[in-house]
Amino acid sequence: MNAVNKDKLWTNLKSKYSIYMVLLALFIISWMANENFVSAENLKNISTQISVGTILAFGQTILIICGMLDLSSASVLALAGVLSVSVYKMTGSLTIAFAVAIIVGVLCNILNGLMVTKFKAPPFIATLAMMTMARGAALMYTNGQNIYQIGGYTVFGQGRIFGMPAPIIFMIGLLIITWYILKHTVFGRSVYAIGGNEEAANASGINVDKIKMRAFIINGIFVGIAGVLFMSRINGGMPNGAIGYEFKALTAAVIGGTSFTGGIGTASGTLAGAFIVGFLDNIMVLVGVNSYLQQIVRGAIIALAVIYDIWAKTKKRKPKLASIEAK
Repeated sequence: MNAVNKDKLWTNLKSKYSIYMVLLALFIISWMANENFVSAENLKNISTQISVGTILAFGQTILIICGMLDLSSASVLALAGVLSVSVYKMTGSLTIAFAVAIIVGVLCNILNGLMVTKFKAPPFIATLAMMTMARGAALMYTNGQNIYQIGGYTVFGQGRIFGMPAPIIFMIGLLIITWYILKHTVFGRSVYAIGGNEEAANASGINVDKIKMRAFIINGIFVGIAGVLFMSRINGGMPNGAIGYEFKALTAAVIGGTSFTGGIGTASGTLAGAFIVGFLDNIMVLVGVNSYLQQIVRGAIIALAVIYDIWAKTKKRKPKLASIEAK
């Protein structure tokens, strides 16, 4: 193998697996900083704590790859969650309560999709509007009060499946579903095509509006499930719950290699990004880092991830431009 091929191989490996290298390095550094970090209980707690945000991040990943995003996910989560809790208290049926959360998540995202596809509103504006409306609806429905005494509803977020906390099982299940959708379906290939070049995708016969609408619907299903898990974990229906979770989801997706310019991203990368944030949050708490400094670190990580994404794309463009100029 000559030097050129070795360089290409290293470049490909670095671009594909750099996020996992960062995750492994952070794991080792955290272990060295505090030996309690690697305890089974602590790792299980980290996985449980990031589960809701990661499920939101899987939906965001699909949308961002498609050239969109969702700022309303946390607010829709709250609306879906409080309605689900309320229905459970009225009916006593976990199945109906779970279905209600998904229906609410899907309906809100259908509205997002209609604003984006039919009225051509930028996704940022459309989902920003939904963020305000959904949070307002949750507060109006509950009159700003939390719903307590939810009984068996806690099984979703506090129960166990095969000996593991239920939220972790949900997270793994939705990871597999997201991976399969993106890698092994026509819809997934269309999502990448639209995010890479929407005009070219449209010219090739892809129904862009239909794919975007489906992406929002899938996101709505994930948001509804996240709403059930969140309310179940905190043992109540809280209309002001999950504030800021939309940014946790975006952070996990971007750190995991999903490009804000669209067309690039993976489910496994998003999971790795979520664990990087989770590991950082956990080790900063274990070593006693000031809570205000923790916020600065989180913001810096987002900035670095975006800067790296821009730099990597610029670097890829330069050889292409050079080859075109040479011709």
